[in-house]
Amino acid sequence: MTTFEELGLSERTLKVLKHKGFEEPTPIQIKTIPAILQGQKDIVGQAQTGTGKTAAFGLPMIELLPEKSKTVQAIVLTPTRELAIQVADEINSLKGEKRLSIIPVYGGQSIELQLRSLKKGVDIVVGTPGRVLDHLRRRTLKLDAISYLVLDEADEMLNMGFIEEVKEIIEHTGPEKRTMLFSATMPPEIMQIAQKYMGEYELIKVTKGQLTVSQTAQIYFEVSEADKFEALCRIIDMEEDFYGLIFCRTKIDVDKVANHMIERGYDADAMHGDMSQGQREKIMNKFKKRQLNVLIATDVAARGIDVQDLTHVINYALPQDPESYVHRIGRTGRAGKEGIAITFITPSEYRKLQFIQSRAKADIRRAKLPKIKDVIKAKKLRIKAELEDIIASLPSSEYLQMSRELLEKNEPDAMLAALLQYSFQDELNEKSYTEIDDAVVVDTKGKTRLFVTQGRQDGLTRDKLVDYIRDKCGCGLSSAKIKDIQILDKFSFVTLPFHEAEILLTHFKHQNKRKGPFIKKANIKGQK
Repeated sequence: MTTFEELGLSERTLKVLKHKGFEEPTPIQIKTIPAILQGQKDIVGQAQTGTGKTAAFGLPMIELLPEKSKTVQAIVLTPTRELAIQVADEINSLKGEKRLSIIPVYGGQSIELQLRSLKKGVDIVVGTPGRVLDHLRRRTLKLDAISYLVLDEADEMLNMGFIEEVKEIIEHTGPEKRTMLFSATMPPEIMQIAQKYMGEYELIKVTKGQLTVSQTAQIYFEVSEADKFEALCRIIDMEEDFYGLIFCRTKIDVDKVANHMIERGYDADAMHGDMSQGQREKIMNKFKKRQLNVLIATDVAARGIDVQDLTHVINYALPQDPESYVHRIGRTGRAGKEGIAITFITPSEYRKLQFIQSRAKADIRRAKLPKIKDVIKAKKLRIKAELEDIIASLPSSEYLQMSRELLEKNEPDAMLAALLQYSFQDELNEKSYTEIDDAVVVDTKGKTRLFVTQGRQDGLTRDKLVDYIRDKCGCGLSSAKIKDIQILDKFSFVTLPFHEAEILLTHFKHQNKRKGPFIKKANIKGQK
């Protein structure tokens, strides 16, 4: 296992990563970070979305850039404003106490706000090609002295028609820079950019082999981040004999979930990379002996765990890639035994789940969370069954004598009800559960962000786009469901409910792009 310490990062950066709860670098980070820190060549990196590319180029840039230079030192180009914001936020979170200024610039945001930030002095600009070019033409942004140029999601910039803008931006940069190009695919046009505008470059490719999933039943629940813990408790409480692994993304999350579960009375414990080998072995022994029935862990800590008869694996946090998903769920459903793999996703993670499902060739079906009344009903049935087992095995004479004494003064049904209340009052109290917002859970088909190939220059307006979509989807589609419309000069964006978006995409699948606007999915990380 490769660690962040082995990649050549400074103690200051390692401290930031530890605080964020990162335990292990991803494959693209393992290959890219040392290449940037120790080499001089440009970088062409091929890896899928969601594999940690931002940290792969962001961490070494933070390491190598001097503080408070008062000139733009690096420019990161992204295809969409959503991605620009996300990348800028991620780099900001990785810089720690290092005094670097990072801002996103994109269309739709006040240009005056951007001008004020640029005037104060910025080290790293993360922007969309259109708005970056606008600043260059206004002479409010200078790139002639930058040390790094990053082209992120280059194939999407090609698909969205930004390549000419990207080329013009590159012409504004000076020769003394390192260029880093990242793309999920490498079409000829992208390689032409590398060959024309980059110097000697190192090609870094993270290949993904064929993935196979176990016969485990796979389901997912869509819940808000705030409702995940409540959803977890309901799932465990519905099961007669739950014995499972709960996967979280970071050590901080593992501790948080484990502490909450212990406070609620579950036989649970945590396991992550900050624990000594002795601590891990002690916890694993308890788990294997079923002294614990719930173990919360990170991917790294769970490596090598071989526990038989697990009933469940729960992805409390969506894994970062399909390989991690397959590795996690393979821990249940072994040796012909039935197992269930459950994944929690927030509304914004639906597209990432689709990617994992497609890449892993997994059948992950949507399910509805059990209602509070269903959980209480399941608990009552278990209590009845357990009491009948005790009766069948003949209670001890001590309890029989006590029972006869109580029945001399009390009615049998009232006495039994009192004992049940005394024994199970907290367990059968509906108030011990928190309501989960049905609006979040029911609307599980999510939303899809769509890219439209026409904009203001084509005469497209908000009303025209709404009418066009309603015409293709059917007038039953309410205008209120057509959200986040963004009409730009050459293209536009719109968000639709997943079902209606699929209808629209099916309509355009074989349409000639020259006949009216053409609509396709906008490849935006973290958005449906």
